Amino acid sequence: MIILGILLSVAAIGFFCWLLFTLAVFALPFFAGVSTGLWAYHTGAGWLGAIVVGLLGAALTLGIGQFLLIVVQPLWARLLIALVFVAPAVIAGYHATHGVVKHTVPSEAWQIVFSIVGAVAVGATAFMRVAAMAAAVPSGQRLARA
Repeated sequence: MIILGILLSVAAIGFFCWLLFTLAVFALPFFAGVSTGLWAYHTGAGWLGAIVVGLLGAALTLGIGQFLLIVVQPLWARLLIALVFVAPAVIAGYHATHGVVKHTVPSEAWQIVFSIVGAVAVGATAFMRVAAMAAAVPSGQRLARA
């Protein structure tokens, strides 16, 4: 029974790590959606209006980011746009890793070291996914050249 618990714990940690790596690109749109939803709720839109405004804010953030990655031509500007999406993913990766290692590593110094390694790994994965989104459109079909 103890072995089953250990195996399920490892599987759960693996699932949540996979989920974190997969959804890290959407940290900025999620934050924007939550922020606009909370703003709408506190201005009197109600919970249904806040959900709608939050979903629209998240979709608009993601859409504008992808549009800018397609339209903007200079490499340095595209890197800045990618970094805007990667920075929240790095922060989320740090805190997610810190939450896991806090329960498994007794030394606070090693907790921070592992958390930084996790943040770098999540950030690199998010950067690769953002770069893949930018490269998905063939260069001959870019909107800026139309």
